[in-house]
Amino acid sequence: MTFETLGLAPALLRALADNGYTTPTPIQADAIPLVLAGQDVLGGAQTGTGKTAAFGLPLLQKLAEGKPAGNGPRKPRALILVPTRELAVQVGDSLKAYGRHLRLNVTTIFGGAGMQPQIDAFRRGVDILVACPGRLLDHLERGSAKLDAVELLVLDEADRMLDMGFLPAIKRVLNRVPANRQTLLFSATFESQIKALALEFMRNPVQVQVAANNTIAETIVHRAHPVDGPRKRELLIDILAKRHTEQVLVFGKTKHGCNRLAEQLVEAGLSAVAIHGNKSQAARQRALNEFKSGKARVLVATDVAARGLDIPNLPLVINHDLPMVAEDYVHRIGRTGRNGASGEALSLVSPDEAHLLRQIQRMLKADVETEVVRGFEPTRAVRSDSAPFDQKRGPRPPQRPQRGHRPHGKPAQAQPRHAHAGPKQHGSRDGRGNNKQGGRRDSRA
Repeated sequence: MTFETLGLAPALLRALADNGYTTPTPIQADAIPLVLAGQDVLGGAQTGTGKTAAFGLPLLQKLAEGKPAGNGPRKPRALILVPTRELAVQVGDSLKAYGRHLRLNVTTIFGGAGMQPQIDAFRRGVDILVACPGRLLDHLERGSAKLDAVELLVLDEADRMLDMGFLPAIKRVLNRVPANRQTLLFSATFESQIKALALEFMRNPVQVQVAANNTIAETIVHRAHPVDGPRKRELLIDILAKRHTEQVLVFGKTKHGCNRLAEQLVEAGLSAVAIHGNKSQAARQRALNEFKSGKARVLVATDVAARGLDIPNLPLVINHDLPMVAEDYVHRIGRTGRNGASGEALSLVSPDEAHLLRQIQRMLKADVETEVVRGFEPTRAVRSDSAPFDQKRGPRPPQRPQRGHRPHGKPAQAQPRHAHAGPKQHGSRDGRGNNKQGGRRDSRA
């Protein structure tokens, strides 16, 4: 199959040829004809399989075939909502490349950048708007953005937007766009919450799923190195020193921790930069450019960078800290092994993180190879195999202690018959990917 057989216009085929694209990926082959036919689409594919082109190419064609309504500055006829600044830039750049032979204006807006240049862009006229929800709401409240001409609405990486707490903002935006529109929702994963949300604002959507939920490219090798938490940095430096020719993306847990880790790597003689949500967009883009150009060999990032980073041929991703949510492992590791290339995912796992490793194994439905690095043996064993996955039966449940006995063998204390301890408290998440006792994530991206 070729792009010509999908019914794309000559101007788009020229742009694809300019970029060296000749054969559509599975998600593109399945989704493009549906979008061109005006169908609402739920598109699911693992990271790095070409979702942006799957919705971007037919979107550009439909807009090029139509005409803006009314007089005066053009109002957005297509709106693409994304969770992070990096993804907004990536999607905007891709659309500009695909539409280079079309007379369509693509504008990208996000927080961390000045409002006035964005206001000026709206005044000049916009055909396609790529936006983070928080900044878009700022413009809607100011009156600088109007969405009443939107014909196509795209939610890219919808699961990440829900995890970052954007659901209220998304619903507010939906109230500003016409009900008579085409809606596309693309994501690397589809949880039941995503599907329920889709049914609220999509019309008879067709689901296109070219890979199972939470799947990772088979070309990626997964390995875990048990190590005591205080020695993680030392082990990381040892790994980077031995593999000195490769670019490496390192994921940390906190913004401050990423800054500090990057500084410590520089002190150890390694070129490293950090990227996270507290940095300005200019600083984030500068760090990313240094990494892509090879000026910095190591990029230390929080999960804000797990979506939207397009780094060709990245061979290695290292989890300095395991993610608190197993699904985030998919998006971190999706930065390597893209488009059929081989990749490697290393995780530095302290004994206190063993339960997080087990969660990842259950999600992957496979064991992660564990290898102790000589000289970095942990003081306590990292038990990642207490509930191994059985390919036929699934996860094996843990053994329960016998009734009336504690795991250590002592008899249980009988509780007073009428004692009332109140509702049982469970560690849980609040629907935004946050622990209820912790702070909420930044919803302005």
